Amino acid sequence: ITMLLKKFFQNCACPKGWGGKIVVAMMNHGPHAALAAWGLKHITVKREASVLDVGCGGGANVRRLLALAENGHVTGVDVSEVSVAKSRSYNEDAIHRGQCDIIRGDVSALPFENGQFDVATAFETIYFWPGLDQCFAEIYRVLRPGGIFLVANESTGEDEMIKTFAKVIDGLQPYTVEEIRGAMDRAGFTDIRADVDKKYGVAVTGQKDEAAG
Repeated sequence: ITMLLKKFFQNCACPKGWGGKIVVAMMNHGPHAALAAWGLKHITVKREASVLDVGCGGGANVRRLLALAENGHVTGVDVSEVSVAKSRSYNEDAIHRGQCDIIRGDVSALPFENGQFDVATAFETIYFWPGLDQCFAEIYRVLRPGGIFLVANESTGEDEMIKTFAKVIDGLQPYTVEEIRGAMDRAGFTDIRADVDKKYGVAVTGQKDEAAG
């Protein structure tokens, strides 16, 4: 594989420059959209919910969540400046209405107070996080008691496609359903459920205990 192509694919991890803008635009369409629609069927988002989308990419999932939490608020966070800019432009109206914020931030040290959100989502992004345990612990921290965390991936962590991408994209770490469940469990989540669908991918949900402080 050429160095130019490798550099382009590296934008999947943290979009930058012109290549990053192309990748972020692609994120809002195609398989990503189908995965998101399927993944969201695994959780209930109340109309007044406060929602966090981690690794918000191009902002399409923020818009989907806004449609569900129509009287609530959706916050998107991403480590990439290119992603933040694209997501802000994609959700400009909701931002002006005060129903949405898109900020730059690191999932391993989220810039939010404890117990701020009812729902947290992570679509096709955990492969690039700096270790699941610390990041899942952060998501647990910012969720309210009873809050729900959804992880949706196209990959099972064991398919040939992800293994190929792992050789090309520096920092990409495939995760199996068992590894995701284990990290959720260690973070304190309960009622952990996993669904694997050959067409769409993997959806794993966990709940922060109602009695959690």
